[in-house]
Amino acid sequence: MARMSRGLVHALAWSLSTGAAVTLSWWGVHTVMAGTAYDRPRALPITAQTSAPQTPQTPQASSTRRPASPSPTPSPKTPPATPPPSRPSPATPATSPSPSAGNVKGYTVKGGRVVFDIGESSAELVSATPASGWQMQVWKQPTWIRVTFTQDGHEVSVFCTWNGHPPMVQFDER
Repeated sequence: MARMSRGLVHALAWSLSTGAAVTLSWWGVHTVMAGTAYDRPRALPITAQTSAPQTPQTPQASSTRRPASPSPTPSPKTPPATPPPSRPSPATPATSPSPSAGNVKGYTVKGGRVVFDIGESSAELVSATPASGWQMQVWKQPTWIRVTFTQDGHEVSVFCTWNGHPPMVQFDER
């Protein structure tokens, strides 16, 4: 009988300590996450790409609108030493409909795909996906966004700039 009560005491102590640990973990995660604001991910349709450039299309109307967001904030990474190039190189732009208030445009380059939500006076990076075997790096500043894909010393960059002019997208391949 004494062994049975000792076993029950141990089981009860284990249950209480496990419950306290789970509660403390939940409280810690909840506290951290409560102060975090984020946009829900937006699904964008995949469009077929052709070798000829497509003409931009206007986004389809939507019954929902995304609230206006402030201009992009700088990322904690150090920006690159080189400014965006002045001469664009060819890429295949493709537009995708979105519930966004801006104009969502996708660009497929040799190293991957970049999608921007381009407004009248600023832009926002919607997504950037490297092609298989490529690495990707993103820089965000108040007046520009750079996405660079690299593989074996080859570098392809997509720049979106809006410093005193409407947003424009440029490409650089090295």
